[in-house]
Amino acid sequence: MIAPSGSAGHLPLPRWAYVPGISEKDRADYETLARVTALVPARFHGYVPARHPALRYGIGLNDHGYFWEAQEILEAVWAAAPQGGRERTLLRACILIATANLRLRMRKVHVTVRLLGEALSELDALGLRSAGGDGFADSFPVAALTGLVEARLARPQLDKTEWVTFSVATRT
Repeated sequence: MIAPSGSAGHLPLPRWAYVPGISEKDRADYETLARVTALVPARFHGYVPARHPALRYGIGLNDHGYFWEAQEILEAVWAAAPQGGRERTLLRACILIATANLRLRMRKVHVTVRLLGEALSELDALGLRSAGGDGFADSFPVAALTGLVEARLARPQLDKTEWVTFSVATRT
């Protein structure tokens, strides 16, 4: 299976979605993830480009239900993002959301709610910081993602299929 062109073009999706303690496979598809993390530079200079293939791939993984894998790729991008930059804040929120989605799949709803609350705090903090560049945080619809997270947190009960996707936030 190949990732959609909007995610990272030619990069294949992992062969299976790893869920710790639940997956039939005893480990993640590290080979596929290594191909993507190799695309991440040691450091991004100034900002993380919104169209960077590893970033888009990580976002796409979450939207296709590969939550553990999305977290791994987004953490690699986060580690290379400029210290103190808006991208680090948004990436942390995205990592928290992917982790919350994984916990939801594992039916750990209380942990999911806590993680989504932390992601919402990151998104709120991002809104307080000045924008105006060419980075991921400057082009991402933060308000739409904030609304999605708030809507999930307002639900009295969450089902394991009601994860937060980033593509819904990017639709106009």
